Amino acid sequence: MRCPYCGHEDSRVLDSRSSEEGRAIRRRRECVRCGRRFTTYERLEMTPLLVVKRDGRREPFDRSKILGGLLKARGKRPIPTEVLEALASEVEQVVRNRGEREVASILIGELVMERLRTVDEVAYVRFASEYRRFSDVASIVEEVERLRARKAREELLQRQVPLLPIPEDGSTR
Repeated sequence: MRCPYCGHEDSRVLDSRSSEEGRAIRRRRECVRCGRRFTTYERLEMTPLLVVKRDGRREPFDRSKILGGLLKARGKRPIPTEVLEALASEVEQVVRNRGEREVASILIGELVMERLRTVDEVAYVRFASEYRRFSDVASIVEEVERLRARKAREELLQRQVPLLPIPEDGSTR
């Protein structure tokens, strides 16, 4: 593996461990020339997946673009990077499990927002403002109001008492 610092082609592996719920291997490496350490990830190469952009262009799916958007939306919020990496991996898995060669960027954005909303509302609004291309403050306020209404509905549903008692064994007798 080529060293990202000095370009030397030889490095040694210091540590390997499973990552991304077993879908990747994280390797900690050290360059034999300059001694600096770096991390690499090994992932299974999947069938090429194309993203259909809003303007009709097609480009290869790139998980790092999802993660980059999430990192920008996070800003200085207290969200661990691991949580965002897991979210990006989950979205990738959902998209790939559809079994299609092409996926609309709109679907990817909606999947990201659906998950990010449960992680951090501020990061969600930041992501939505870029994704939905809000043109003014009123658009942002509208989105925040939708978020509040959805949260209120979810809280109400959690407080409701089930009409029929659910047996402890989970059966539906």
